[in-house]
Amino acid sequence: MTSLEIQGFNRADLGKKGSKEVRKSGNIPAVLYGGDEVVHFTVSPASVRHLIYTADFKIANLDIEGKKFKAILKSMQQDPVTDEVIHIDFLRIIADTPIKVEIPLRFKGSSPGVKVGGKLIQQIRKIKIKTKPEFLVDELKADISKLELGQALRIRDIIVPNGIEIMTNPSTPIALIEIPRALKAAAAAAAKEVGKGGKKK
Repeated sequence: MTSLEIQGFNRADLGKKGSKEVRKSGNIPAVLYGGDEVVHFTVSPASVRHLIYTADFKIANLDIEGKKFKAILKSMQQDPVTDEVIHIDFLRIIADTPIKVEIPLRFKGSSPGVKVGGKLIQQIRKIKIKTKPEFLVDELKADISKLELGQALRIRDIIVPNGIEIMTNPSTPIALIEIPRALKAAAAAAAKEVGKGGKKK
């Protein structure tokens, strides 16, 4: 499991004015939820860059003025104009306490359909799961080694490790092998020729 060390600093002024001052100083207001306390603190944009701007799932090892917590990124708010991150919520990871998270979905194997010219279309990139911290993984995988042209994989086809529950409907499509126009046209032309041949006496 990949983790990222993040340094945080406690903040006392929790109002809108305080948050505005934090942003003015170049930092981001943040809140840590979970357990028996809510912690209000600040982080620098640089310290959370590799947690936010990545397709990978990472654990945040928070060090807030000497107090250490393991957490996940719960949500964040961005400025609608500049896309600048203006607030972050973290969820504390507590032993034996189930959490719901979204982790990346990746594929393994080589599709026969792709080998003959089809295109792999990934329809879902992240999967919502429920699990306890001891079973947490940083990705799920689905095997595409049997996918032919026009076929699809669904949530039910994902390889699910022990202790993990997928929260999405099992019939939801996750990927398909698209048939390119050129192949469709070739197949149609071949079918037409066969049809013509069948009419000959």
